[in-house]
Amino acid sequence: MKLQIKDFSKHLFWDTNRDLLKLDKNDAYIIKQVLEYGKWKDWILIKNYYGIKTISQKAIAFRSLEKKALSFISTLSRVSIKEFRCYTTQQSIPPHWNF
Repeated sequence: MKLQIKDFSKHLFWDTNRDLLKLDKNDAYIIKQVLEYGKWKDWILIKNYYGIKTISQKAIAFRSLEKKALSFISTLSRVSIKEFRCYTTQQSIPPHWNF
């Protein structure tokens, strides 16, 4: 079975036309959405499709990532949290709700 965008939870891509998303072309966007908002089923899908190494390489370049998602991918990939761009270049104005 080939993975398709329709296999993911509908709420992940609420702000995008799902028909225009391509798994290889929009990989960083898909990975970020799943890390921050995905269910366990969505995580398993990207893990099986991209692999943890690719997911962590993409996540290292993200400008922002929720703290829980950052800790999760850092732990799984065994990459120091300090190597992630979103950790080293934090926003100058932090969000109102910092959990």
